[in-house]
Amino acid sequence: MPGWKVVYKITWPNGKIYIGSDRTDAITYFGSPDKRLLGRDFPTREDRRCMTVTREILWESQTASVSEVLAVERTMILRFRSNEPEVGYNQRPLPQCP
Repeated sequence: MPGWKVVYKITWPNGKIYIGSDRTDAITYFGSPDKRLLGRDFPTREDRRCMTVTREILWESQTASVSEVLAVERTMILRFRSNEPEVGYNQRPLPQCP
């Protein structure tokens, strides 16, 4: 039986989010947000000393193709606006200009 494929939302202590996907549903995987962006929001040792990060599965499937998973991930990024710098850490797709 194939493993689970998931699209998840990571919520950081400042309320900003990162949406990602994992085709192995590894419990230890928390995405790949840009370290520079996170570093700007958590610049001091005190900021980094103790924090709680939440991982929430938004969608899951055992049968979806890779292209389906990536399409759902993109849809969720746009739905949650996590590609807008004031909302989240996703850098793709680029936010649309009004």
